[in-house]
Amino acid sequence: MRLTIRRVALETAATIKYHTVDSLIPFSISRSVPEQWHKRWELTRKRQTIGLVPTMGALHAGHVSLVRQAALENDNVCVSIYVNPTQFGVHEDLSSYPRTWDNDIGILKELCQEFASQDGRFQFMTVFAPETQTMYPGLPPTSEIAGAGSFVTITPLANLLEGASRPVFFRGVATVVMKLLNIVQPDRVYLGQKDIQQTVVIKRMVEDFHLATEVRVGPTIREEDGLAMSSRNVYLGKRRRAVGIVLSKALQAAAQAYADGRTERSELLEAAQQVISSTLESQRELAPNKRALFEVDYISVAHPSFLTEVEQVDRREGAVLSGAIKMLPLEDIRKKEDAGLGGGKSPVRLIDNIILQGTDIRSEVIGTR
Repeated sequence: MRLTIRRVALETAATIKYHTVDSLIPFSISRSVPEQWHKRWELTRKRQTIGLVPTMGALHAGHVSLVRQAALENDNVCVSIYVNPTQFGVHEDLSSYPRTWDNDIGILKELCQEFASQDGRFQFMTVFAPETQTMYPGLPPTSEIAGAGSFVTITPLANLLEGASRPVFFRGVATVVMKLLNIVQPDRVYLGQKDIQQTVVIKRMVEDFHLATEVRVGPTIREEDGLAMSSRNVYLGKRRRAVGIVLSKALQAAAQAYADGRTERSELLEAAQQVISSTLESQRELAPNKRALFEVDYISVAHPSFLTEVEQVDRREGAVLSGAIKMLPLEDIRKKEDAGLGGGKSPVRLIDNIILQGTDIRSEVIGTR
């Protein structure tokens, strides 16, 4: 059975409603740490496995793909839904981050119905949706760079690329994932390649702290035109959505240059920059009520294990092409225009990556094992 997510319009064009169905497989919602520990004890006694898919909700096809992978490889699946405040900077979009609880539960219940029709090992799904006081029982969570609290820091990885622009982001990610691993105690944890730096950070954390969990990474799921799926895409609206694909196109151009035999960093960046420059120039020529402008944060050609910049790609090792752009607020919004959740008034950060595979069979991106 193929999962079909049906959508109907609500009060605003940017709000999406998914239908819900009854579940034919046991399905529970937990907000308690002791409940999760008891569940782990029961699974250990039965010699069953559990896979964890950590999310912040606002589920899309990328999350669905990870849940499917977890269900294929484990007896039980836990999907966490928790908007973690410590990975948002002081001036970032924590308060407006999309929260679609009913929609998310509907999607997961429908997945259970799909799994029930298959002859697989999957038996049970748990949704772990804790309150912030549960996840941070000591001091209230802080997003201050020098804020007090118990945090996990993975340096220098967390200071590169996304970390350079968002200095508390990976501290918050590593901390909340460490907490989830301690609470759920999964045999495997499932992450998406779209957040490639996050997968590398978590992989390093699991290795450095000797955590008994295998990190599994699913491929980036894209829209038909190549835009990487993200919960934040609902902010884009039609105009910025059409231009936002520039990032994936730029990375594809660099990847094609690599496929054509170029390995110098400058050559790969030049291929990407040509796409970016031509797109930005064409947008600037349009009227303010028709264009969507953006700023480039970074385009990176990095070592596959350490994410440090390389001047030349070693074809035995490969590399990671990645980038981030900021879609700027719309300057002039037309009447009844689909400007996205928030009305096009806030910037939207988009990230993407492509892995340049190495020829050495022993070489692989640390985050994709």
